[in-house]
Amino acid sequence: MTHQPIHTLYGGAHLFKSNTCIKLGALAQRAFAEYAPEPGSLAAIFGIPEPVEAQVHQRVTEKLTHEPIEDFRIDFEDGFGYRSDAEEDAAADNAARETTAAVQANALPRLFGIRIKSFHTESTKARARRTLDRFLSQAALPQNFVVTLPKITGPEQVAALADTLRPHPEIGIEIMVETPQSIFMLPQFVEAAGGRCVAAHFGAYDYMASLGITAANQDLHHTACEFARSMMLVSLAGSGVWLVDGATNLLPIPPKDGTPREKSDVVHRAWKLHYDNIRHSLYNGFYQSWDLHPAQIPARLAAVQTFFLEGLGDASVRMRNFLAQAAQATRVGSVFDDAATGRGLLNYFQKTVQCGAVRESEIPRLTGLTAEEFRLPLPQILAARGKAS
Repeated sequence: MTHQPIHTLYGGAHLFKSNTCIKLGALAQRAFAEYAPEPGSLAAIFGIPEPVEAQVHQRVTEKLTHEPIEDFRIDFEDGFGYRSDAEEDAAADNAARETTAAVQANALPRLFGIRIKSFHTESTKARARRTLDRFLSQAALPQNFVVTLPKITGPEQVAALADTLRPHPEIGIEIMVETPQSIFMLPQFVEAAGGRCVAAHFGAYDYMASLGITAANQDLHHTACEFARSMMLVSLAGSGVWLVDGATNLLPIPPKDGTPREKSDVVHRAWKLHYDNIRHSLYNGFYQSWDLHPAQIPARLAAVQTFFLEGLGDASVRMRNFLAQAAQATRVGSVFDDAATGRGLLNYFQKTVQCGAVRESEIPRLTGLTAEEFRLPLPQILAARGKAS
């Protein structure tokens, strides 16, 4: 499996075509060019500080040109709805044909998969298995293909999916955290996946609804969501399972009959909310989350790039000084660093490279780490440096 993407973009199965990801990427690029054409736009929209504003704008432009979408999920659940068996059969068959065509045209992102219906009830499990079987029996699959299982209430549902996928050992499983029960059973879910579990996605709105929180009060910053994220972090720490935060449901769709100013205001307001939600996710250690519309992608890229770039100078100085002392506690200004914060600094640079804010070739200059060291855990780096000295 490739390194963790910064987002997953969802799209209804009834709409998927072989060129869908290319078209959606072009829409994201067009939205950025129209509603944030110059670096100065970013300060007005997001409050991005002037020292990194131009760099962020350049990096977002480059990313939208070369890889606007890192992960895509064909959705047979909420984004598809409940339709007749004949309709879902036809959609599954068509999605398989279009996926095969996209693989042949090299038109898919680095990660790709489908979200099926829940295994929570016998009827939805039967429907999910039928869709999965029709899709897998006809589609040519890309590398890094995953199946996302929603609304899980018990590990037996994950085990049933793993059993269904037994003829396809290369396929990964993603679990969705959307129910109160799931918060306390995450390690069991991962174990039930039999080594296939790639990621745990937080379905914030289903989760809040299941707690009785009304729609008007459902917010990604709600204390119920903070608790759920903390439980996910604690339960899955060190497991290698990627943590994925939920979606912003206010979409940057301008009114058709609005003035240019009205359209910009609508898009910028939705972008700012998405930007703030993503910054909050990153602060909480969730380096991937959902996009529901291609025009959300520019705000995501701006948030990710700014999050890492604005602290790059200080982190570089701290990392170089820490390594120079080879694990001894150090102080830069009023900040004290020991082995624990040294590991946090290394995490920061690894995530910075993964998201594209910094190129790996720049790491030796920024940190004092060699290219070989950068791929090692901190204890191994320090042990090798201790022996060398």
